[in-house]
Formats: sequence, C-alpha cells, structure tokens
Amino acid sequence: MASFNRVILMGNVTRDPELRYIANGTAVTDIGLAVNDRRKTPSGEWVEETTFVDVTLWGRTAEIAGEYVTKGSPLLIEGRLKLDTWEKDGKKNSKLRVVGEKMQLLGSRSGGEGGRTAKPRVAAGRGAPQGGSFGGDEFNQANDGYDDGPGSSGGPVGADDDIPF
Repeated sequence: MASFNRVILMGNVTRDPELRYIANGTAVTDIGLAVNDRRKTPSGEWVEETTFVDVTLWGRTAEIAGEYVTKGSPLLIEGRLKLDTWEKDGKKNSKLRVVGEKMQLLGSRSGGEGGRTAKPRVAAGRGAPQGGSFGGDEFNQANDGYDDGPGSSGGPVGADDDIPF
C-alpha cells in the first residue's frame, strides 16, 4: 500500500527558538507555529480559528532558525508528521508534531510586523537571499551559485550585471 506524508504550514512563531545540540553534534530546535484559519459558518458568520503546531527542525535549518527566527516571525514550513509516544506514571501519552525539512523565512528585511525591527534575513556565511528556502540539500552543496566572499551582495554570482537600473 502506498503512503504519502507531507505537511506545508504557514504561520507565526509562538516563542523564541531554543537551539541545542545532541551528543553527535547535530543541531535541533523546537518551535511553535500558530496557523490561522478563517471560514464562513453555514449561518454566514465568519469564524477565525487558530491551530498551534509543534515543529522540530534539525541540522543547518535548526541553526538558522536559532539565529534568525524570533517570536512572531512569519514562517513557511514543509515537512512530515511524526507521532511521538511515551509512558509517564503508567499512562500512555502521544503527541503529533511536524518534523520540518524545509523552512522559508517570510516578511521584510527592514521591518517586521507591527513596526518591530526584524533581524536581517540572511543565513550567516552563506549569502542566501531574503525569503530563501533553508533545508534539504541547499546547505550541503559545496558550490551553490552564491558568492560568499568579502563584499558579497548576498545574491547569485553576477546577479548585479543583469539588473537594468
């Protein structure tokens, strides 16, 4: 039997990420994501519903989240569902969470929501442009087409040559 486990969420971070490293040196962080849904009831009334989702990020994606994501940051997360089960005090517990495989930072560089100044949205040492997607193979490639040298514009190599203004 075939199966498909894919989740795409867009929402706001509910708390500042806390970056930690496991014994083998891999970075991991857990974030909360508030996802809003607005729908019309059969009576014609609009209802807004917020769903809170726990997301776990690993590796370089976790490090980027720890450095650039703050409470209230808008994010797009792509990943998969995972069911955690454990037993405590003789009672079986379970929790469904998302393992984030890709993360895209949303919003502007110069200003955040509500007039709040946002941190720069560039991955340290990688020169990834604002709104770049982080996760998967993007950070495992030796030459990803970005110039990381001093004075780098943070965009693709030669990108300024193609701008008509």
